Amino acid sequence: MTLNFSAKITVDAKDKTKAIYDSVNTDNEFYPENPVKTQITLDEKITITSETDHLTHLRANLNSTLRLIQASYDSIESVKI
Repeated sequence: MTLNFSAKITVDAKDKTKAIYDSVNTDNEFYPENPVKTQITLDEKITITSETDHLTHLRANLNSTLRLIQASYDSIESVKI
């Protein structure tokens, strides 16, 4: 028996949401060998849906994605004019 692990995370960064989505989704699109099936969508908020057969892969993928979101947000904030 194979267990599937999944997670769904929604991020609302107000006026920065689209810029963060563009940054995060680019990384996701160019990593086809990712062992975690990850889909990132934008509809006023960013929705990240991930699924895998290995819990450790899911944890690592979510940690990386959330850190990238935080880094993107922090970068945008640091150049506020």
